[in-house]
Amino acid sequence: MTAPGSDVILARMMALHPKIIDLTLDRVWRLLDALGNPQETLPPVIHIAGTNGKGSTQAMIRAGLEAEGARVHAYTSPHLARFHERIRLAGALIAEDHLTALLDECYVANGGAPITYFEITTCAALLAMSRVPADYTLLEVGLGGRLDATNVIGRPALTIITPVSMDHEAYLGDTLAKIAGEKAGIIKRRVPCIVGPQEEAAMAVIEAEAARLGAPLIAQGQHWHVWEERGRLVFQDESGLCDLPLPNLPGAHQRDNAGAAIAALRALGRGAAALEGAVTRAHWPARMQRLTQGPIPEAAPQAEIWLDGGHNPAAGLALAQHLATLPPRPTHLVCGMLNTKDIAGYLAPLAAQALSLTAVSIPGEAATLPAEATAQAARAVALEAHTAGTALAAVQRIAAHSPHARILICGSLYLAGGILRENG
Repeated sequence: MTAPGSDVILARMMALHPKIIDLTLDRVWRLLDALGNPQETLPPVIHIAGTNGKGSTQAMIRAGLEAEGARVHAYTSPHLARFHERIRLAGALIAEDHLTALLDECYVANGGAPITYFEITTCAALLAMSRVPADYTLLEVGLGGRLDATNVIGRPALTIITPVSMDHEAYLGDTLAKIAGEKAGIIKRRVPCIVGPQEEAAMAVIEAEAARLGAPLIAQGQHWHVWEERGRLVFQDESGLCDLPLPNLPGAHQRDNAGAAIAALRALGRGAAALEGAVTRAHWPARMQRLTQGPIPEAAPQAEIWLDGGHNPAAGLALAQHLATLPPRPTHLVCGMLNTKDIAGYLAPLAAQALSLTAVSIPGEAATLPAEATAQAARAVALEAHTAGTALAAVQRIAAHSPHARILICGSLYLAGGILRENG
């Protein structure tokens, strides 16, 4: 009889708790204890929270460390095409047989007790990382920070908080200060914390929590600065000035993410090769990623097709600002979103950069916003709006009317994941 693969075990894990999200650490601590507390034997941990930019920042830090020859574990979520993307061991994505054995071990150790999918798979990632030698472990928070399943490291080497903005209000709170309080929950006593650019309300909460715990803050605008000058990235802190190439990840917001990554690498004592590697070698899919192969690009061979998984107002603003810097070209959006998101806040800044929006429902997602609802939201911000059955059909429709268009598929990482599976 063939042993079940990782997809089968992951499906079983989905049934262990009636809720997808249920923020508490009790179940995580119970399972980690049953597994021998692997979180206590990880290589030095860099723990990253924030609303936007934490994945890109993690990718830059990993690129920088690996440029100097370091072996790096990395844990991130959600995945786009395959679950294996979430767990990187000493630089390589986890292999299928390894993942299957690991998931099965955790499933058995859990003994059928209630636990969410994210909690049990995070425990599996920590177990894997504890068993493979490496120099660093990069942990990206899934949701919030204080009660996130990754927040089980007693003394990380470093914590990082990227920009905090409104998102997931149903779980984290309905004000920026409340959300910042949840993110600041990863700060640990006397452990340095790198802080990206923040609104005043968020920064006040982060500063108060750091002061309470005696954690040194290394904050943008206070302890480090980053800017573009003559086509270069300039970073300055108390140790001096660095002149580097611009980040290879597109968008002005990536300068701030690069700044946080550089500040982290400097705090870890890494050298010039790490700083340059961070900005030149990072790869992070579905963040203004150019699509060049697969059915969608083939359907519009003269068009310029991009994919972005940002899904909240801050992401919409960053995306609009980046579009404004690109060479003039008729720009059209293909958009699908979840019904838990602030669609009006996301679309409002994009309306000034696009001629139209074609709305799609996200295939296979129960929480998708129906295409017509997305179209109605687009019309409310003065965007010409249409609907299509699939992203491919949307692209074909746009290309028929504007063959040389710039087409941006956007609105959700879940939509982006489906696009990458079909066009990877």
